[in-house]
Amino acid sequence: MKIWVDADACPVVIKDILFRAATRTGVTVTLVANQFIRVPSSPYIKMIQVASGYDNADNEIVKRLSEGDLVVTSDIPLAADAIAKGAHVVSPRGEVYTKENIGARLNMRDFLDSMRASGVDTGGPAALSQGDRKAFAGYLDKYLSAG
Repeated sequence: MKIWVDADACPVVIKDILFRAATRTGVTVTLVANQFIRVPSSPYIKMIQVASGYDNADNEIVKRLSEGDLVVTSDIPLAADAIAKGAHVVSPRGEVYTKENIGARLNMRDFLDSMRASGVDTGGPAALSQGDRKAFAGYLDKYLSAG
């Protein structure tokens, strides 16, 4: 059981929750990003820097993950690829992506991309709330307890 983090856009508070969980449980947490990210010195926390470029970090995560691993990402196509390989996927907001809901998420993402391409301002995500952090931490505890 390993945890893979799409780290370029992952909020610091979520990384901190993951770092504490890795130290507490001994589960390996690996951050994958296009830029260097400083991580605590721990045998359970790793950082992989990939070349900059579209989807390089996503492709590296999919290449390395195993069935049953956890992927932390807000990237819907990465979530779909990880689910196809048998991984569990959760967003930093605690939203769980599954075989049952990923198709609808991909459709909504594509729809919003089309709207943005036609000039419609769809806005950005809301700031990470305390409820989001609690939902993420709750799912992470559930995942780690089941493993």
